[in-house]
Amino acid sequence: MRNLYPVVFIVSVMFVLLSIFMTLPVIFLAGSETPNAMAFAESAAIVCGLGVLGILATYRQSRDLKPRFMFVLTVSSWFIIALFSSLPFYLSDNGISAADAFFEGTSGITTTGATVMSGLDTMDRDLLLWRSILQWIGGIGIIGMFVAVLPFLRVGGMRLFATESSEWTDKALPRMKTLSRGLLLVYVAFSIVAVFTYWVSGMTLFDAFNHGLTSIATGGFSTSDMSMGKFSDLILMEATLFMIIGSLPFFLFVREMHGQHGVLFRDQQVRLFLAILFLVPALLTLYRWLVSPVPFDPLHNYTATLFNVTSVVTTTGYASEDYSAWGPLAFVLFFFLMFVGGCSGSTAGGMKIFRFQLSLIILREQLMRLLHPRAVLTRNYNGRAVSDEIISSMIAYTFIFLLCLLLITITLAAMQLDFVTSLSGALTALTNVGPGLGEIIGPSGNFGPLPDGAKWVLSVGMLMGRLEILSVIIVLSPAFWRS
Repeated sequence: MRNLYPVVFIVSVMFVLLSIFMTLPVIFLAGSETPNAMAFAESAAIVCGLGVLGILATYRQSRDLKPRFMFVLTVSSWFIIALFSSLPFYLSDNGISAADAFFEGTSGITTTGATVMSGLDTMDRDLLLWRSILQWIGGIGIIGMFVAVLPFLRVGGMRLFATESSEWTDKALPRMKTLSRGLLLVYVAFSIVAVFTYWVSGMTLFDAFNHGLTSIATGGFSTSDMSMGKFSDLILMEATLFMIIGSLPFFLFVREMHGQHGVLFRDQQVRLFLAILFLVPALLTLYRWLVSPVPFDPLHNYTATLFNVTSVVTTTGYASEDYSAWGPLAFVLFFFLMFVGGCSGSTAGGMKIFRFQLSLIILREQLMRLLHPRAVLTRNYNGRAVSDEIISSMIAYTFIFLLCLLLITITLAAMQLDFVTSLSGALTALTNVGPGLGEIIGPSGNFGPLPDGAKWVLSVGMLMGRLEILSVIIVLSPAFWRS
C-alpha cells in the first residue's frame, strides 16, 4: 500500500491543477454570458477538495516512486482525470447524461475529437471553451507522456525514442526539467501563433482561440457543427499547417531551438510522414477529378483533400466536408489512413509512423535471410541499432491493438450497430482520430445517437488507445499486483 502513496500524491496535485483550469472558461468569458458558471464552480470545488485531501493525506509519506508504479500512475491519472473532466458537462443545465459527459470529457482529454454534441453553433460558449481547453491540456500531457514516460516503461517500441530525460535517475532530473520547460515553451508558442493566425485570417477571436488550441493539440473539437467547413480555403490551409506541426516530434523542436539545426528533417519518421501527406492528397485529388461528374475546381478540391487527409492522418478529426461521399476509393483510403497517425513525441494518436517503418525493416530482414541465410544483418533506425526487445515490444503492441479492435467491434455490433459504424467506431477510438465512417458517426454526423453502452465502451477505447494499450493491460494483469 505504501507504494501507492506517491501515486496518490501526484494525482492529487494534478487534481488541484485541473481545478484551476476549470475556472478559466468563466474567467476568459468574464463580462459575457456564462450560463454554466455554477457548474464550473462546483466542479472546481469538488476536484480541488479531493486534491487537497489527497495531498494532506500523503505529503508526509515517502515520495519515492518505484519504477513499476509508473504504470499505475500513468494509467490511473488519465482515467481519473477523464472522469473528473466530465463534471462541468454533467453539472451544466443542458441535461447531458453521465455517459455523454464522460464520453465528451474523455474525447477532450485524449484529443480524440469525437463528440456526442450537436447544435455547436448555438451552444453555451463556456462549454465550448472547456472542450477546447481540455484538448489543449491533453495535448501537452500526451507530449510529456511520450517523451518521458512511455520510453521508460518500454511500451510498444517506445524505447527506440529513449533519451537521457527518459531515465528516472537523479542525474537525469536536471535534463528532464530543461526538456520539460522547452516542450512547454514550444507548445505555448505554437498555440499563440495559431490563435493569432486564425484571428487575422477572418475568424472571430472566440473561434480563433478555440481552434488554435485544438489544432496544435490535434484534437479536432470545433465551435460549429460544420467543423472547419464553415471557414475559407485560406484558413483550411493554415489549419493543415498547424495540424502537421502538432504531429511532429516536439522534442526535435526543442533540439532545433538549442542549436541542433536540421535534426527535424533528418528524422526518418518525419520524412515518411511528410511524404504521405504530399503523395496521398495529390493522388486522391487526381482520382476525384477523373470521376467527378461536375466541373472541377482543382485548387479548391486539392485544398479540401489535403486538409481532410491531414486531419485523419494526424488524428485531429476536423472535417471540411463529408469525405466519405467522395467515392469508394476515398472511403476505403480514409479507413486505412485512420491507422497511420503522426510521429512519436507529438500530440497525434494512431499507430505512429515509426511502427510501420520498423515493420518494413523486419520484412526486408526476413527477405534477405531467405536469399542469404548466412548473412549478418543489422537493424538501424535513425542511426541507432534496433534491439530485439524493441521489435518484440512493437509486435506485442500491434497484436494487442488488433485484438482490442476486434473485441470492441464485436461489442458494438452486439449492441445492434451496423458493421461500418462498429468497425470504424472501434478504430477511431483506439487511434484517437475523432469521426468514424458511415451515416451515423461519419464526418457529417456524431456519436450522440449511439446507445449509452457503446459510449462507455468507446470512452474506455479512447483511453486505452492514448495509453498505448499495453500500459493498461499490464496494470490490469494479476501478475503485476502479485509481484
